Amino acid sequence: MDTAGGLVGRGRELAELRAALGTHRLVCVTGAAGVGKSRLAVAVATSPAEGAGQATVRVRWHDAVPVGPRALSARVARALTAAAGAPPGTHGTDVAAAACAVAGTDGLLLVLDDIDPVHTECVGLVQRLLPAVPGLRVLVTARRPLGLGDERVLPLAPLAVEPPADGTGPAAAVALLLSAAGGGAPVAEADLPELTRVCRLLEGVPLAIELAAGQLGDRTVRDLAARLEVDQCWLAGRGPVLRRHRSLRAALGAVHALCAPVVRRVWQRAGAFAGSFTEAAAVFVCAGAGVEPDQVPSCLALLCAVGVLEALGEPGGLRLPRYRMARAARDFGAERCEQAGEMPSALARHAVHYRGVAAVAETLWHMGLQRQAARVVMDEHDDLMALVHRATAPRPLPASACARATGSAEGGDAAEAALETVLHLWFWWAAYERGAEGSALLLRLLPLLPADSPLVPRSRWLAAWLTAAHDPATARHQLELAWPAAVMAGDDALVGRIAHVHGTLAWQRRDLDAAAAYYRQAADCIPGAASGGPPPGVSLAALAVVQSHTAPDTAVRTAHHALAQEGNRDDPWAAALAHYACAFADHRAGRAGRAWVRAHHALTRLAAHPEEAPQPRTALQRLIDHLEQTHFDAGPPTRTPRPSVPPPRSTAKPPAEETTAARG
Repeated sequence: MDTAGGLVGRGRELAELRAALGTHRLVCVTGAAGVGKSRLAVAVATSPAEGAGQATVRVRWHDAVPVGPRALSARVARALTAAAGAPPGTHGTDVAAAACAVAGTDGLLLVLDDIDPVHTECVGLVQRLLPAVPGLRVLVTARRPLGLGDERVLPLAPLAVEPPADGTGPAAAVALLLSAAGGGAPVAEADLPELTRVCRLLEGVPLAIELAAGQLGDRTVRDLAARLEVDQCWLAGRGPVLRRHRSLRAALGAVHALCAPVVRRVWQRAGAFAGSFTEAAAVFVCAGAGVEPDQVPSCLALLCAVGVLEALGEPGGLRLPRYRMARAARDFGAERCEQAGEMPSALARHAVHYRGVAAVAETLWHMGLQRQAARVVMDEHDDLMALVHRATAPRPLPASACARATGSAEGGDAAEAALETVLHLWFWWAAYERGAEGSALLLRLLPLLPADSPLVPRSRWLAAWLTAAHDPATARHQLELAWPAAVMAGDDALVGRIAHVHGTLAWQRRDLDAAAAYYRQAADCIPGAASGGPPPGVSLAALAVVQSHTAPDTAVRTAHHALAQEGNRDDPWAAALAHYACAFADHRAGRAGRAWVRAHHALTRLAAHPEEAPQPRTALQRLIDHLEQTHFDAGPPTRTPRPSVPPPRSTAKPPAEETTAARG
């Protein structure tokens, strides 16, 4: 493991900093709190390569030093006077004269360390010194650059948490944790996975890792990781000299204290986010009560500058930028938001926003923009799931807080918002092989709503559909409860979708006649433009597969009817299922060549977008493989593959591990 300069995992950064000081007179090392800026600067400034005759003077701004007019200039003048061996006050406050006296003919490296509290004064000081002292080079460490034209900025990232690709040793973050824990409890090699987990949770920040290492004498690595999953601000230690480095809370508090009040409020309210978020989401959640909507974007930029937020994506790219808050900073912000009494309102706004995000994703799906719908869910997955999990927590968000967030009494209960969100995402659970996750969420949320809620029957249908493949008894029970409500409400779409699930259960029992009757009823009942679930073409595709076993020619006609559905043009998933049903029906009717061509063409259409329609893609590939083995090779024929008809899989196994997609 690289330990150049006495630092773990910083060999490349040390080399880059030395090279930068060799070609630039002003270098600024930037990075978030606790990332190791000061140690890197000291390692370079005190190394033999940097000490070839030149003087080095370091001025570090400590916590207790009061900030006043020309406070930094006075400290630098005193340090330079002392370095020159002159009596105190020789140069007064003339920093340039003192620097010239020290630089002499060999030059001077002036290290201005941790200057964030006097950032503005530092900019002016450096601007005066560089022209006045030709032999001067300045190395600055700060959370954000000085912003001067001739400044060379070196951003310092956290340590790597993944091991090197060549397998030469543990990740740099893990090596630091092992090194820092040397005086504590012994760490066995079997603990390496948990040590890596700890470093991932701490996101490779050296200060946090060293503070965590101090806890290993009192708890196991597994216990430490579990505690860090919940919160990180509690990490503390006695070793660091600087008070702000004795705990993560103090380190982040020092950053928080230097922010303007409006920036602090945005930071605190952004603690409601669980994952990355857009600027629009931040405006919705963070604006109000002292924060104007047009102030939020500039606050996000300032928080990025000081390392609290990370901007994701390429600047100026086609996609709007997203922001990710460091885990410890999020815990700190949420803690301060709770103390200010603003967390209920922030969580309520968060719930309203992400319920809307789920609705937008469903609308995109029904418009035929299914890749975009899936992308929305993947981007916002952490916060969508946070909304759902908060509703099932011991203290869910009260309805009054939701009402305050929307300015009306219609904010709704947290469980209702969560259940509506899960329902909007029906396509994510069903078409992307996440049936087990979706059904588990539904079955946890259903008991939290009154039985007469209009969301309950739809939720019971979706829970039944998602559990049909792996828990038929639960599916039947949910259908029994959903059916009367659907009939009483006159909801044809829901009646048809309940029939579709009954068809799936009958198909599993090998009752082909009942399965065909149910699928036919579903196709007849579900309106073509009905939202909130699969279109009738999916039931027709399932019907064609069932008919293929007893009436192949009828199955071909049914499959063509499924393909002719008007909505298929805007529904790649349903269209792919219909193409599979048509190819399978041709195969069962003895038209192997036509079946192969049809399946191959359907699979080719899906090839441009690998993430689209994973279930029919897998079924089509298996059908092609079977046809090639039994009809186009000289080898012995194999058993006909079990047909794969749509419906949601109940496991998240890779498609190659499945013997069949869920039965329709």
